[in-house]
Amino acid sequence: MISRRQTLGLLGAAAATAVLPAIRPARAAATEFRIGWQKNGVLALAKRRGALETRLADKGITVSWSEFTSGPPLLEALGAGALDFGATGDVPPLFAQAAGGQLYYVGTYRGSPAGSAIVVPEDSDIKTVEDLKGKKVAFKRGSSAHNVTVKLLRKAGLKIDDVEPIDLSPADAAAAFKNGSIDAWSIWDPYLAIVEADPKTRILSTAEGVVPSYSYFLANSGFTDANGQVVSDVIDELAKVGRSAQGKLDDTIKELSEITGVPVDITRVTLTRAGADLGGVSTISDEAAAYQQALADEFYNLGIVPKQLTVGSAIWHPAS
Repeated sequence: MISRRQTLGLLGAAAATAVLPAIRPARAAATEFRIGWQKNGVLALAKRRGALETRLADKGITVSWSEFTSGPPLLEALGAGALDFGATGDVPPLFAQAAGGQLYYVGTYRGSPAGSAIVVPEDSDIKTVEDLKGKKVAFKRGSSAHNVTVKLLRKAGLKIDDVEPIDLSPADAAAAFKNGSIDAWSIWDPYLAIVEADPKTRILSTAEGVVPSYSYFLANSGFTDANGQVVSDVIDELAKVGRSAQGKLDDTIKELSEITGVPVDITRVTLTRAGADLGGVSTISDEAAAYQQALADEFYNLGIVPKQLTVGSAIWHPAS
């Protein structure tokens, strides 16, 4: 069991500050592929293994990587043309599309709904989600945790306006959770698995049975229109990396632990939750598109996303 101090140290290690590349217009013929990544999942494994570098080398394309701690700033950079490709949860693309970001949904994968949850201090008098009424609940606005919070509150008969939302990045929320300046924290893996291991933390509710765990690969639309085969190759290679990683899970757990700095036992929790599957990378399915459109409609009706969105207009279909 790790201490609360170790928990926060690991959170810091797993959440480095993003360094954005200079914004440049999309190239007609790519010589560089610029990826925004977070320290988890298939992209992290592909980076460590040099899989995309190898796949794109014969096209004369180099690969560069910029690390982010959450989806919203990553997609802001991608939509502005500072990146060509990245991965996020379900909510960030809605805000990016509403803001006029130049992006396409190009791929998808699903994780475990148990990998997202609202947590409270173990000794908190908050025993149910209903008890969150009037309480300070931290989550990164525009992240997948925003969606999880909305859905779990709704299941409990509450609205987002019934709590005091606190917009914090994972690292800042971890510090606020430690010092007691927030009452609850909505967060995803691997941050969830880290705090879950602390006996002074209690899970109030996971997203199981409430929120499917969709994530998406996004690409800059200008880049993709000019370099569709590159994007197809990247999705195909990520699917191969994912299948290989899932097939050798013990080795993958050790590998991801080395990438993130999160201990092996905690990494094992994240990769063995019900429904977790690194091998599920694919292009956008009808089911994934329908889920995302329903989410866009819901967030618009709640006044969270400022405009009605047609998700289908941003879904990219590779050439046959």
